[in-house]
Formats: sequence, structure tokens, C-alpha cells
Amino acid sequence: MSEPKRPPLPHDFHPEVHEFTVSSADLAPGAELGPGQVKAGGDVSPQLRWEGFPEGTKSFAVTCFDPDAPTGSGFWHWVLFDLPASVTELPAGAGSGTFEGLPAGAVHVRNDYGTKDFGGAAPPAGERHRYVFTVYAVDQEKLGPGADASPAVVGFHLRFHSLGRAQLIGEYEAPAAG
Repeated sequence: MSEPKRPPLPHDFHPEVHEFTVSSADLAPGAELGPGQVKAGGDVSPQLRWEGFPEGTKSFAVTCFDPDAPTGSGFWHWVLFDLPASVTELPAGAGSGTFEGLPAGAVHVRNDYGTKDFGGAAPPAGERHRYVFTVYAVDQEKLGPGADASPAVVGFHLRFHSLGRAQLIGEYEAPAAG
């Protein structure tokens, strides 16, 4: 029996841009998310560090998106933007919503849980989902949308203002019931 076809990744439909590198002390590419990055484990955003972004970068945005969510439109776990170009690392827990570890002016918008922070993985029992952490190199100091924008509006702005992109994909499968 073949595995079911997975939905496309979020950047499959975007223009090609400079690729750079993002790494994490908390997550290896393709590895299982740690207990902290799970909804039941505390909603702790992973530590992230990036390098090799293009010249002309004026700010960064960081998102986490689950393309496998059974919604028809995926699920946004984290949307953060207007990080100054001098910021090339976020500590674990920076997505807590308290802005601890974030520079002044950084903006969180509401995720699909309805909160302005990092919301951990919580796929339906027995389903394996991908969690795409993306760092965008942005051509503006201020991306444009405000803190009340939807993730889709932020994504629209990122589509037109990204000079480069780095992604790190983790996975998580909730235990099957019973």
C-alpha cells in the first residue's frame, strides 16, 4: 500500500529566491519535533539561527506552517516579522508572545489557534504532519501589515518582499487513540 500524497510545501508556488541556511539546537532537518514544540508540551518555539542571507536584507520574518493540517488551507503555528537585519538568532521560547528575547518592534500576528505566539504541534491522532519553519530575508525594514493582520496577509507581503528564504522542516505524529 502506498503512502497518501502529501500536500505541497508552502513555497512550491512562490518565485525562486536566494536560499540561505537556518539551523536549530532544538530541531534537526526532518527530525521529530521536541516535546516543547508540541501543544501539550508547552508551546516552546525552537532556537533558530540563520546565515548566508542576501545582501540588501533589511529585516527578517519567521513563520511555522503545517501544510498537512486537514483544513484545506494548512495551519499557521507562528508568524513573526519586522526583526531587524542585525538579528540572526532567536532563543528557544522567543515565540512565547511576551516578546522576551525579541527586539523592540518585532510583530507577532495571530496564529490559527487565535493567539499571538508560537502554538505547538497538535495533529489529529495517528497523523504525521510536517512543520515548516521558514526565515525570510525581507527587502524592507517594516513589512507593512500590522499586528492585527492575518497570516495570509503577511504571507502575501512576504511573497512580494522576500529576497531570500531558509527553511527547516520537522515532523510530529500524535499517538493513535486507544
